[in-house]
Amino acid sequence: KTVNNIIGKTVLMAIALFASLSFGHMAQAFDTPAYKNPTRESRSLEEIYQAALAEGGALVVYAGGDVPDGNAATEKAFKERFPGINIRIITDLSKYHDMRIDQQLALGRLECDVAHLQTIHDFDRWKAMDVLEPYKPLSWEAVYPEFKDPDGAFTAIKIFSFSNIVSNDFSEQDAPRDALDYLKPELKGKLVLTYPHDDDAVLFQFDSLVSVYGCEYMDQLMAQDVEWIRGTVPASRLVHIGGKAATFTASGALIPGDKARFILPKTDAFLAWPQMAAIFRNAKNKEAARLYISWLLDKETIETMPFQWTVRRDIPNPGGYRPVYDYNVDMGAFGRFMGDRARIERLKGRFEQGIGPVKVGNPTQVRGLYLLDNNAAKTSR
Repeated sequence: KTVNNIIGKTVLMAIALFASLSFGHMAQAFDTPAYKNPTRESRSLEEIYQAALAEGGALVVYAGGDVPDGNAATEKAFKERFPGINIRIITDLSKYHDMRIDQQLALGRLECDVAHLQTIHDFDRWKAMDVLEPYKPLSWEAVYPEFKDPDGAFTAIKIFSFSNIVSNDFSEQDAPRDALDYLKPELKGKLVLTYPHDDDAVLFQFDSLVSVYGCEYMDQLMAQDVEWIRGTVPASRLVHIGGKAATFTASGALIPGDKARFILPKTDAFLAWPQMAAIFRNAKNKEAARLYISWLLDKETIETMPFQWTVRRDIPNPGGYRPVYDYNVDMGAFGRFMGDRARIERLKGRFEQGIGPVKVGNPTQVRGLYLLDNNAAKTSR
């Protein structure tokens, strides 16, 4: 009974918090001293590093992703660059991390210092709650203005885009690129796609497809004997190992791989958005958090760990790609989509009815409200 009472109180607190936050994005004025004079970083990385060591040398990051090792390379690179900082990057689906953070805030015990998530609507909401620590990192001025909060509450650390991952067995002429290409008879049984009702970015893609090609497109796609999978990285990896020929519900490096490559549509629009990061006001390791974000935006870091388009205007993109704005993409569309949660829930129901429910568990294997002592949270090890 005592346990049930505690759980009940926790749930009620969370519900009350969520109800109070549903209009958070409507807040306009941020006139607290911190937002009037956000910290603008003037120290070098080495100076911040020394401050982080003096602070205690620890850092906890909640990162969006759908495989346990999704941020392993980042964690490894940070440890090598800054020995003595015990960083833990815990990767989980963003929709679970944001709920986890909200519940922890309601309980008054926040575990993470930094979060970078796909749920970009959360950052405006958290800013309105006054739970973010304003910080303008090194290289702040080089970041595209539309990829950062003007008060320094959050800033993008990278650009993600979802488009085609295709086997290198395809020639440039034959590779599927636009939505109608995926309906070709020769691709039947060779496609892997992520459940749209499990990932909001994929849901955006399918909503866009139906708006352009009509509901009949889904009927034709379903007739292609698609393998539906949970997670966008698992879908990409299945193509890279030769298990399937193509997917359009995944991200990929702009530099081609040995067995598969990321390619943009010929005529269709594609999805891209700035992945936001923020430090929380109640973070225990603020200096390490500042070091982490400034390091992620550092020129050397971006150039030594290339992936997709950079959020900095002064660094060339990998693979000879032009700036993301030169392509058929609306960089603000996903943010607008994510803000209409009621519509998103309706869309999820429609696609689940047509495709069927998700059949497997959480691909990251992360469970629980607090994760540092959870054996399931094997973040990057």
